[in-house]
Amino acid sequence: MKRDAIRRWRGLKSLVHDAVDATTDLVDLGHESTSRAVTAVTDRIEPVREPARLVDDVRRVATRGVLGTIRGVNRAVAVVTDAALDYAERAADPPAEAIEALPMRSDTTSSGPWIADAALGLVNAAVGDHLERRHNGLDLEMALRVNDHYVPLIPEVLARVVPEPSRRVAVFVHGLATTEWSWCLEAEGYHGDPAVTFGSLLQADAGVLPVYVRYNTGRRVSQNGRRLAERLEQFVQAYPGDIDDLSLVGHSMGGLVVRSACHYGHAEGMRWPELVERVFCLGAPHRGAPLAKLGHALTETLEQIDLPATRITARILAGRSEGIQDLRNGAVIDEEWLRADPDAISDARMLPAARYYFVSATLTEDPDHAVGKLIGDLLVRVPSSAGPAFDEAHFAIETTRYGGVMHHQLQNHPAVYAQLRAAFDDA
Repeated sequence: MKRDAIRRWRGLKSLVHDAVDATTDLVDLGHESTSRAVTAVTDRIEPVREPARLVDDVRRVATRGVLGTIRGVNRAVAVVTDAALDYAERAADPPAEAIEALPMRSDTTSSGPWIADAALGLVNAAVGDHLERRHNGLDLEMALRVNDHYVPLIPEVLARVVPEPSRRVAVFVHGLATTEWSWCLEAEGYHGDPAVTFGSLLQADAGVLPVYVRYNTGRRVSQNGRRLAERLEQFVQAYPGDIDDLSLVGHSMGGLVVRSACHYGHAEGMRWPELVERVFCLGAPHRGAPLAKLGHALTETLEQIDLPATRITARILAGRSEGIQDLRNGAVIDEEWLRADPDAISDARMLPAARYYFVSATLTEDPDHAVGKLIGDLLVRVPSSAGPAFDEAHFAIETTRYGGVMHHQLQNHPAVYAQLRAAFDDA
């Protein structure tokens, strides 16, 4: 069995054990909320106050005992299965230098590998921060995909994967709850070829090498931004040729991660920001996403109601990943998710020599239609995807709106590609 497969199985097993522990905590929370509701009534009745309190104490001891037993058995099973997986991992094949990736095609969305990959993206979006803290094998550590290989950023390995290096490189960063496969969605419907992506088109039309980023979308955007900045620096240093034209393309959350990477790369004096010519943000929630705002408001409301159902629901909602929480205000650097004011001007630095393209969409064919203005592309409204709030703009900006386009369609829509191609042709 391959080491990577064992790591995934170990991660899945650990997540199941964590879910059992979390469920017992929710049961305990529900019992205590019910108890408070009952004793609030019995405490007002003098003859039954003390007997009711005594019964509740007995109930609490018994419940805690049962739940403690469940937790103990859960941990014992975890120890035994970990030992078995440790043995399997020691016998596994050593990891390859460059790992071959499954082809990105829109006609594989019903296959087992695609479903497994999609599930991995969803799990990381929901609890990715938890996976990272627990060193869980399901954590999608940031990786770069080049020519259908996940590559370690080592010069000799990268040289084998890229035998004919281009001087022009475009880096594509996917959004929440997905992986790099999202860039080929609807490829066959739009282009008549299930393997077509913006990257493959740019490679054929403009000699651009496409690089796809794969990452854990449940982590803080600012953490992913720092890590992407570091990976890009390593990539530039290990690249087998010279790069004089670097572009970044981010969809949805990926647009925020790209802006975050630009901020930290520039602030830390890295080399790669000087090579960036274009930054594309496709449907990125720079000023927050409605569903993320609703989730935050609902959590705060339910936490104020002391009933079993509301307390349990609030606890579950509060456990949503830090990456999802960042979408409430479009936070891209630490200072933006730490502060209390969600409407403050963005503190993130932009690259002064790069041109920024903020792309929006609406479900309605007419972008100015009232419904289109209200719901945007279904997940992000136009004012948010049109760019962050700046005190002053000292860089080139281009904003574009497309009507009749859904949020996910921005990743492979022919009209959006035409804009990308025109931007590269202007170089």
